[in-house]
Amino acid sequence: MPIVHLSLIQGRKQEEKKALLDLVHQALVEAFGIPEHDRTQRITEYPPEDFEFPPGKSAAYLVVEISAFAGRSPEAKGRLYQKIAQGLTSLGQDPQDLMILLNEQPPVNWGLRGGQRGDQIALGFEVKV
Repeated sequence: MPIVHLSLIQGRKQEEKKALLDLVHQALVEAFGIPEHDRTQRITEYPPEDFEFPPGKSAAYLVVEISAFAGRSPEAKGRLYQKIAQGLTSLGQDPQDLMILLNEQPPVNWGLRGGQRGDQIALGFEVKV
């Protein structure tokens, strides 16, 4: 059930944006064991003057925010971060231009599938990985 939000500076090609969404999703599938079809993702693009980033980073700076059910182990989280960074490298981008923020909430804080509480739904995958 993760929700992914990518923030980046305007100007990237559509194929590159799709590749970024795909690599983050694949990292979630591999590290967190979510189903392949479970995708809720969006990109927000900013004009350069509206996106500040740390010194020493490039205009390719990428912020990846993921909201997910609480319960993943530190090891699973580390795998997720590494897989996203490795995916950036495979796209020819510097993983130093990456910030990942994982927001975790208990399932009771999610309203899903027609307004059901997340803790009352059989997800079909294990959260505690």
